[in-house]
Amino acid sequence: MDTLGKPVQQNLDKYKKLAEEVFGTKEVAVDFSNTEIAYAHKDDKALKKMLWLFGLMNKHWLVGLGAKIGVPAIKMHLPFVKSIVKNTVFEHFCGGVSLLETTKTIDELHKSNVYTILDYGAEGKETEADFNKTMNETIRAIQFASKNHKVPVVSSKITGLARFDLLASIQAGVPLTKETKREYRNILKRLDAICHVASQSDTAIYFDAEETWIQGTLDHLVEIMMRRYNKEKVVVSTTIQLYRTEGLQLLMDSHDLAIKHNYLLGAKLVRGAYMDKERNRAQENGYPSPIHPNKDATDDAYNSALRFCIENHERIALCNATHNAESNYLMAKLIHEKGLPKDHPHLQFSQLLGMSDNQTFNLAKAGYYVTKYVPYGPVEDVVPYLIRRAEENSSVTGDMSREYQMVLAEVKRRKI
Repeated sequence: MDTLGKPVQQNLDKYKKLAEEVFGTKEVAVDFSNTEIAYAHKDDKALKKMLWLFGLMNKHWLVGLGAKIGVPAIKMHLPFVKSIVKNTVFEHFCGGVSLLETTKTIDELHKSNVYTILDYGAEGKETEADFNKTMNETIRAIQFASKNHKVPVVSSKITGLARFDLLASIQAGVPLTKETKREYRNILKRLDAICHVASQSDTAIYFDAEETWIQGTLDHLVEIMMRRYNKEKVVVSTTIQLYRTEGLQLLMDSHDLAIKHNYLLGAKLVRGAYMDKERNRAQENGYPSPIHPNKDATDDAYNSALRFCIENHERIALCNATHNAESNYLMAKLIHEKGLPKDHPHLQFSQLLGMSDNQTFNLAKAGYYVTKYVPYGPVEDVVPYLIRRAEENSSVTGDMSREYQMVLAEVKRRKI
């Protein structure tokens, strides 16, 4: 076999070393350096296209240019732009433009024992008509999922169902007017309609976390729904950001509240996606940053939250939504040590479609309950999501991204 090259081999060795550190001398339950399992679902042609795509995304200047012109170009209906996006980043990171189109992705994932979380890619809407459209599409997704055991969960953003400024003003304590009271009631009606259908359809619904200056309002709205629908099983889950200094305490308080009011807690754990925005706003407005000062503090909080959820897994349905290898190894280790069923419905791993396949498919192969988060929707609606994914996989320094290195390792292993 051709030499892998020093950076690629070091990346694989890092995963092996991390596994040994987490599992110690005990049996290593899963190995994220195994690229054969990670990309078994990709034929040679698809794998080479992945390598080409991640190679493009490694070019920071190119991603920056795409981020600046991508949304305007799509909105202006410039020739070929939509087609280029659809056949590159959209094809890689999204399930399709419609529910029907996602079926192929859902089926392909399930061949490897990976389940699907469907997410209609609408966010940041502003009109009642748009909010109702998102509600109806989310309900359609739940009804679609109810007929497909490969799709246990549908995910939604409340900013696709409610006006951002209203959510912020409620959190800031601005008194509601007659008009905003009506808006607020409409938000509750939309959320209740979605959660009611989910409850009747035996499908779970996750609500994403967003910016801290609206998150308190979101937490309150989702708590109302959990209190109403999580009495016997977990239908509704909130999302807790552990890069927030109060994230771990929020999880514990949410658990206490669930016990007090006799419902089960659904908790999707994430590190967080708005770090720069949060810190900049805090600085501009003269309040302490709500984000941990460094990555180590965030990692400590996240792993503590994982331990807490697994310790209380009978009353907490955990979704460990991360690409962090240490956290995923840790959860696998805790499940292993406690003798819990690997496929327990309250012990779920999850990664985004198109990323961290070395973790997703190795966990699934080892028998754990694993999902992929599969966005779908019109290309123009999901472009902001696609730009975020491209930015995550770009490099300012010109170094190879983690994803590129893993795909390259498998290309060389296959000698293609």
